[in-house]
Amino acid sequence: MELLEKLKILGSAAKYDVCATTANRSDNRKRPWGKLPSSGICHSFTPDGRCISLFKVLMTNECVSDCAYCPNRFDQNIQRVSFTPEELSKLFMQFYERNYVSGLFLSSGIAINRQRTLEKMLKAIEILRYQHKFKGYIHLKVLPGASQEYIEKAVELSDRLSINAEVPNNEYLHKLSELKDFNNDIVEPMKLIDNLSQKKNYITQSTQFIVGAAGEKDKEILATTNQLYKDVGLRRAYFSAFQPIKGTPLAKNNSSSVKREHRLYQADFLLRKYDFNFNDLIFEENGQLSENIDPKLAIALNKADKFPLEINKASYHELLEVPGIGPVSAKRIIRGRKKFSIKTLNQLKNIGAVTKRAAPFITINGKKVGDIDNLLANKEYKQLSLF
Repeated sequence: MELLEKLKILGSAAKYDVCATTANRSDNRKRPWGKLPSSGICHSFTPDGRCISLFKVLMTNECVSDCAYCPNRFDQNIQRVSFTPEELSKLFMQFYERNYVSGLFLSSGIAINRQRTLEKMLKAIEILRYQHKFKGYIHLKVLPGASQEYIEKAVELSDRLSINAEVPNNEYLHKLSELKDFNNDIVEPMKLIDNLSQKKNYITQSTQFIVGAAGEKDKEILATTNQLYKDVGLRRAYFSAFQPIKGTPLAKNNSSSVKREHRLYQADFLLRKYDFNFNDLIFEENGQLSENIDPKLAIALNKADKFPLEINKASYHELLEVPGIGPVSAKRIIRGRKKFSIKTLNQLKNIGAVTKRAAPFITINGKKVGDIDNLLANKEYKQLSLF
């Protein structure tokens, strides 16, 4: 089979591994952002914040694993193909030299066993690093249960590593696979990556959750995510709404809503970037985030007695609790107050705050500019996106 024919299959199969918040979502636009073309090129963000084009592909779609949601699971009737390390490195360099891509995102099914497959993945990266002298960005999806030897080599060769958590704990993992153990195959390798990466301080690691595949709750997903941030130095979590795949054991299950996925990203953003605590998050009685109201607004309404805050006196952390004010605008407010007093909503808007969201929660020089009571009275209030 020609290399480009393999790429068409393995590039398309790689769309289920998320490496950025740009995801393939159906909407009314003719060219939706984040859509993965058949060539296997996608956009992602490096640890230093740069947006780059990645060559995103599987080493193989052969797989001996039994993940109940996966289109590549062992019993799926699909065409199975694989790259050799030499083929993959050659194809990547052709794309790189033509300036189509700046880096590599490499994932894989498990052919024969985990260690043998990971050995081939690492061999492809070694060829790029040592033979082709490629110094650019490489994100390697480490297979669950990887040995210390291969993780050490992965840390040496890569810029970012990730292991898919998929679910919050072992109870849910066993609903998806009888072959994986959450602690031994996922958490322990994550800890090892964290320990080793401290010697190579630009290495980061991320993970991915398949939202709704095993019936888990948002509260459980975010509790695990928050713990992984603390315990294994996790830099980023990605959330992918479950979509049933024909021929899999979960084919007849309902798909998860994209809005649920979005709310998880918003809540996660509060934990990572806004210094919110997990206990600040507001969940419904069923353990889910509300889909009708964004997490930051829910937190603010739950602490209504703290508001309104005087915009010219509130501390940085107090400003972060105001809907419509993020880290950048909060810092600008603090810096600006050293030179002038904020007197109007228009001034606040020019600083970067979203004043329609912020107004009910602030005063300007002691004067109310919005009404939080109206929000508290309207249970069906729907806030625009946090971002």
